[in-house]
Amino acid sequence: MSDKPAVPAAGAQQLQVQIEIDAATANGVFVNFAMVNHTDSEFTLDLLYLHPEAPKATVRARAILTPRHMKRLILAMQENLGRYESIFGTVDATPSPHFPKPLGVN
Repeated sequence: MSDKPAVPAAGAQQLQVQIEIDAATANGVFVNFAMVNHTDSEFTLDLLYLHPEAPKATVRARAILTPRHMKRLILAMQENLGRYESIFGTVDATPSPHFPKPLGVN
């Protein structure tokens, strides 16, 4: 699978992709913590629920991305966060004292 987006030829119509989502995925999951790891060829993004009353975290979703796709995801998230903050104000991203670092993370 190529990481390069398809570029339509001059005069060609742009491809429209129909996205399907099953009911369980459409419901989503609540996450309040994320971990990112990488190798030379991929990034792994783990989305976790960190239990506030116990030193336990549960991985709710994992995405494995190419470096190029990770960059595009970050840019899209920054753009959307900017839109959100222009409407609702700046999001406070200071660390929360009741969420400790996971074991093995410095």
